[in-house]
Amino acid sequence: MRILGIESSCDETGLAVYCTERGLLGQALHSQVDMHERYGGVVPELASRDHVRRVVPLARQALADSGLTIADLDGIAWTEGPGLAGALLVGAAVGASLAWALGRPGIGVHHLEGHLLSPLLADDPPPMPFTALLVSGGHTQLLAVEGLGRYRLLGDTLDDAAGEAFDKSAKLLGLGYPGGPALSRLAAQGTPARFRLPRPMLNDPGLDFSFSGLKTAVRTQVARGIGSESDRASLALEVESAITEVLAVKAVRALHDSGHRRLVVAGGVSANRQLRERLGQAAQREGFGVWFPPPALCTDNGAMIAFAGALRLQALARLGQLPAVPCGFTVKPRWPLHELE
Repeated sequence: MRILGIESSCDETGLAVYCTERGLLGQALHSQVDMHERYGGVVPELASRDHVRRVVPLARQALADSGLTIADLDGIAWTEGPGLAGALLVGAAVGASLAWALGRPGIGVHHLEGHLLSPLLADDPPPMPFTALLVSGGHTQLLAVEGLGRYRLLGDTLDDAAGEAFDKSAKLLGLGYPGGPALSRLAAQGTPARFRLPRPMLNDPGLDFSFSGLKTAVRTQVARGIGSESDRASLALEVESAITEVLAVKAVRALHDSGHRRLVVAGGVSANRQLRERLGQAAQREGFGVWFPPPALCTDNGAMIAFAGALRLQALARLGQLPAVPCGFTVKPRWPLHELE
């Protein structure tokens, strides 16, 4: 089964072709970072218009890289939500129209399920069940994953997500957009323990997160004065250390609660070097396995949508329930992952 996946939920336009027998065949991606940088964040209307410009050329590129023509496709998958409404509409309209024109099944994919399953695209994918740490700009969640669509929420953020904490702290430090990668680059030059920031909810019972207090602490420190560029780098390092320590400690606790011995980490923040090091050390110490997506698949991309769509369509085909050729589509800007079946 060869599936074209379309991702357009925010500020990346991603197209990819995944084959259930041969794996990822081709992909193309355009990031809008340069366009949004001048505004200090994503401008939804500009994002939507750029998706319109990019989606068809990128589809052609992904098909060319895969060595297929559009007639070779067995189905189309697109991001149905969550995300920016206008951006989602672009991908859904193109995906549903292609499926209708080709007479092929089409399916809307949950953006977070795409991230959640993306580590399975690695050369040595983890078998289910596993515990997942889903950590991105808008979401920080711990989930027990028993199978495709069988996700039990263990912990969630009560306010800011980890990615938001990175971005907002970066802005307070005068760094550009996107803030998370810029903060990590600056942190690499810092001195450990020069500053001390709180680790919100680290010792509280349960597996929920809160990062708004950390942002406030960073603002307070900046208001007091940072001093030299070296101190600025050291404060960036402390921000990164506080966030990754909380994530790592809670993830290990979630493994204990779920009884699993496999941890999957996905979402944009899964690319963070310090987080990978902390969880790698914990895995060696406590004897569990840890998996991350390939670095190129940590941020939004079409491959994860094509893959998730292929798994969904394959499962429906086994049940004799392949969806009909779509005559319309919906988008869900707000769509909790636990509502999936």
